[in-house]
Amino acid sequence: MSSIVNTDLLFGEDSHAHALGVKEILLSLKLDEPSCVAAEYLDSTLNKEALEKQLGQEVAGLIIGYRGLKAAQVKIARQPANQLGQSAQAQVEVLRKMLLAFAHDLRVVLLHLASVLQTLRWVTSQRIETKSSWAQDILDVDAALANRLGIWQLKWEMEDLAFRCLAPDTYKQIAQLLDSKRIEREEFIAQVMQRLNTELQAAGIKADVQGRPKHIYSIWKKMQGKAIDFAQLYDVRAFRILVEDVKDCYAALGIVHHVWQPIPKEFDDYIARPKPNGYQSLHTVVMDSEGISFEVQVRTQEMHKQAEYGVAAHWRYKEAGKQGYSGTVSAKEEYDRRIAWARQLIAWKEDAWDQLKGQELDDQIYVLTPLGQVIPLQQGATPIDFAYSVHTDLGHRCRGARVDGAMVPLDTRLKNGQTVEIISIKQGGPSLDWLNVERGYLATHRARSKVRAWFAALQAEQEGDKEDQPIAEPVKPELPDIILRKSKAKAHQGDVLVVGVDSLLTQLSRCCRPVPPDAISGFVTRGRGVSIHRQDCSTFKQLLARAPERVVLTEWGDRSSSKSLFPVDIALMAVDRQGLLRDISEVFSRLKINVTGVKTQSRKGVASMQFTIEIASTDGLQHALTALLEVKGVTEARRK
Repeated sequence: MSSIVNTDLLFGEDSHAHALGVKEILLSLKLDEPSCVAAEYLDSTLNKEALEKQLGQEVAGLIIGYRGLKAAQVKIARQPANQLGQSAQAQVEVLRKMLLAFAHDLRVVLLHLASVLQTLRWVTSQRIETKSSWAQDILDVDAALANRLGIWQLKWEMEDLAFRCLAPDTYKQIAQLLDSKRIEREEFIAQVMQRLNTELQAAGIKADVQGRPKHIYSIWKKMQGKAIDFAQLYDVRAFRILVEDVKDCYAALGIVHHVWQPIPKEFDDYIARPKPNGYQSLHTVVMDSEGISFEVQVRTQEMHKQAEYGVAAHWRYKEAGKQGYSGTVSAKEEYDRRIAWARQLIAWKEDAWDQLKGQELDDQIYVLTPLGQVIPLQQGATPIDFAYSVHTDLGHRCRGARVDGAMVPLDTRLKNGQTVEIISIKQGGPSLDWLNVERGYLATHRARSKVRAWFAALQAEQEGDKEDQPIAEPVKPELPDIILRKSKAKAHQGDVLVVGVDSLLTQLSRCCRPVPPDAISGFVTRGRGVSIHRQDCSTFKQLLARAPERVVLTEWGDRSSSKSLFPVDIALMAVDRQGLLRDISEVFSRLKINVTGVKTQSRKGVASMQFTIEIASTDGLQHALTALLEVKGVTEARRK
């Protein structure tokens, strides 16, 4: 890992000159004024309070965040060569710090990348000899990070200069090969550009045709990867067409393929399928009549801006406010882009781990809040651990979780890069089951200590009131009031389970009266626990549309030994006659079904009846409906 701020690691460059160089790089990326001011003061020795007084809180925060990265980098540089294990651990520490710096404010990481590039410029311009490991780490970590964030302007220059330090002879050889054919290549490029401009203008396409820069490191990588020599490469003859919209991209591509012979296997449509870092463009390789192949890239001006500046091009500090990267998102597109970039950084960390052979040293994962904030957690952490990491009160009130948009049990083990959304109730506390190690709800010491503290405070309060009630006594699901007064039904703990949470207040909704094994879902109410609905319930569908974040996964508990009965409404239509109600009652009596409510109405000789009965399952319900249809005059018997 490159270390570049400590004086003995600047390779003789004046620290203030270095800071000004970093500022120029950030200006070329068109970053905001606070970033550029922070770059100018990178060599400042003022403490945080003095910086805030002189430069303001925002700029001071960037400088202090950058110093954290600097300290970790210096630690690596000072590791003795024979202490490889300690060096790898130090590299892991730097990766963590960079990841968390990104979580706080992306601009800290951009300051770091610009500083790395400035040091490379100084080293190569002064022909200073460096350790090969220093240059290799820049390729593996820093340039890879610029690539993940889509900042090609930094990526290409960092790669070329680091490769020049790492393999100066090979770099010089490729540079000489490029220069030896320069006149011939320039003539060819001029001819192709003239033909492209003529054809595009004739088609009415407004375009900017450019000769694409040749990057020595990418040329070397393709020579190595495809085992071909320099003469066979088409990258040295490359063109870029910039147009106004996507429609013109494909129109321009059609013109290119009409004028020259395309090589199908070399075509890539990154507009329809963008790269993970957001890069979009059409890539094609074509061949002229003399067999000379060359590459053409077609993209819009906006795509080109994204390709050159990546994440820096879309960083809106006015929207982010004081919260940095996790601040308020004003547009869904911007929100999606930020989430994607956060995931790219986590993916970069995984790539860097592999390069540094330090993956076994890391015991942490990194997950995202719905607003893109990166949260570090230890391996094996669950959604409840995540909730407590965000805020203690959120942990206490946690009742469900969505991971990447899907509901999951609360004992789910989280993975790198996942987006976690916590579903919480307005008021409430944790479950004692969370402290049961065998249940696996908690993996972090912080979460366990917070849960223990909550119950300790509850116990102290109860002892102060001289109450002998047990702590966290399970609350049984509530049935509707009319059933509690009149029925024989008994509610047993475990009839309904909220996935991932035990001993939680639940109540069967009256609107649809679910019965095992109906497909059910829970809705977190305000102050009345979780209301259980059938998934086909019209009321539940309205609740789901209005507040999807309050829907939790539920399932029926173990029914093998349960004697619970559940209320259900059924509707009957029949030809009205004397003795009809008596005959229907005899069916209920014969089937030993308890009736807790009856509503009847007769109009024009047609009887409409509604019964609330108690059954153990839908099998019993179906048996009852079949028997009722056999009663003389009954034309319809159905569940409401």
